[in-house]
Amino acid sequence: MRELILLRHAHAEHATAGQADIDRPLSAEGLAEAEAAGRWLEERNMAPDRVLCSPARRTRETLEAVLGVIGYVEQRIQEEIYEAEPGALIALADNSPGVERLMLVGHNPGLELLAALLYSGRTGDYRGMPPGSVAVLSIPDGARLEPGVARLDAFWWP
Repeated sequence: MRELILLRHAHAEHATAGQADIDRPLSAEGLAEAEAAGRWLEERNMAPDRVLCSPARRTRETLEAVLGVIGYVEQRIQEEIYEAEPGALIALADNSPGVERLMLVGHNPGLELLAALLYSGRTGDYRGMPPGSVAVLSIPDGARLEPGVARLDAFWWP
């Protein structure tokens, strides 16, 4: 089995006048949530082999806080994750052959829809991936990501 870890960015500050959404930083609460997510992952020895992260400031700051706890791993900023739908996220994840534990750091609704699609085969019945939350999905070795292929092994939120 290989694993796909989905990490939604933690709470961010509201945009100030003229500030682009992509430039919103984490709030103090968000920083604490991100560090807690890192501790949760560390306690379960779930450091990823590779991380693909949205270019948004809040996702990069969430990732930095998590990696500050679990240690640094290979990471790539992927423009496509910002505002991505499940299909685009699947394409990115499928483009990481040989990676046993991949983490995507991104946004809702894309991440929660992806988790629901991979687990249940549907996106309409599931909602709820709070800021700073983590979903861990197992995918059979050699299987491509497609609806209903994954098992939801863990879900955590701050």
